[in-house]
Amino acid sequence: MGRPPRHDTDRLLDAAADLLAAGGPAAVTMSGVAKAAGAPSGSVYHRFPDRPALLAALWARALRGFHDDLFAALSHGESWEAVGRGARASLEWARRNPRDAGVLLVGARELDERSWSEQACADNARANAMLHERLSALVEGCGDTAPDAADRMMVAVVDLPYAMIRRYLNSGREIPAHAADLAEHAVTSLIAMRRT
Repeated sequence: MGRPPRHDTDRLLDAAADLLAAGGPAAVTMSGVAKAAGAPSGSVYHRFPDRPALLAALWARALRGFHDDLFAALSHGESWEAVGRGARASLEWARRNPRDAGVLLVGARELDERSWSEQACADNARANAMLHERLSALVEGCGDTAPDAADRMMVAVVDLPYAMIRRYLNSGREIPAHAADLAEHAVTSLIAMRRT
């Protein structure tokens, strides 16, 4: 039985995320990640054949973690209350995972998505389609046939939490525990506004 690798994939991606936070996408280089992780450059190239593969993996890990928590929160019923739980889950996930939340705030385009492999692009498109399908199912499950239902769903689940997360992380502040309450209450208000 071989010993576990000293420089595992998550450690390398953590180093990449730290470089991204400190210096933007240009700071995330293969040699920079190796140096930041205290790993030989061969360890980086062993896991990621090139920089686009590294950036794609960095994005995919963050998106997967976020979607896991969000979809779990949204799976508890087809109601606008589930949407409130989704907004809460977004803030709670970002509070627990500020490094990965920072990756998502940068965006796939800034992480040179055009240079990713065909497989990485397809995986990303599939992840985005899953989110849109889940939100469409929620709108349908809520029985909301208003013309603005899909837009309100996007504001509630994506736009509002994203704006709150951005405000805290871009100013270098930790996301406070009460932010999740604020997000859920804002969504509840959005629901109530539609019902009146």
